[in-house]
Amino acid sequence: MPTVFKIGIWNAWLFMSVFIFQMIVIFFIDKQAWKRSHVPDEASRNRLESYAGIAGNIVWLVAMIYSVFLPFRLGTVWFYVGLTVFLIGLLFITIATCNFISTPEQLITKGVYRFSRHPMYLASFFICLGSGMAGGSWLFVLLSLMLASCFYLEALVEEKYLLSVYGNAYEDYMTGTPRVLGIFKK
Repeated sequence: MPTVFKIGIWNAWLFMSVFIFQMIVIFFIDKQAWKRSHVPDEASRNRLESYAGIAGNIVWLVAMIYSVFLPFRLGTVWFYVGLTVFLIGLLFITIATCNFISTPEQLITKGVYRFSRHPMYLASFFICLGSGMAGGSWLFVLLSLMLASCFYLEALVEEKYLLSVYGNAYEDYMTGTPRVLGIFKK
């Protein structure tokens, strides 16, 4: 069944709106957390990392716009699988955002940050992937995979920066906590 594009209430934007809501919550609850939520300009980036950051923002924006025109495939297996993937992402991003906001300017190692050094990137991938699956769109799934690649490179930039800020404490954290999600090293 080909993807039909139309603006509607039951479209993928319902899932993708989580990102806008998360930004608003962080901004209004804790302005310091808002500042911490972005890698500072002084973080060193090579050319590939710089381009990946720009590409990630463009892909995210394209996905957000596309989601407005992508109706869910309600009642199909794809919708329910996508909904499940989305709900996992929603759970992760909610807990990660709460952990992030409730931790003052220090290394965050509690909550979902015990299981993943980058739970917000992981959650964002699940939310985008779930949106694409629920809408039955291979293009949206491809955008999700492209976004995941950009997130990976952004995670490397963040890790270099956090190593320069927290030193041995972050190195110990890296040793015991998987980058995304997986088997613990300690």
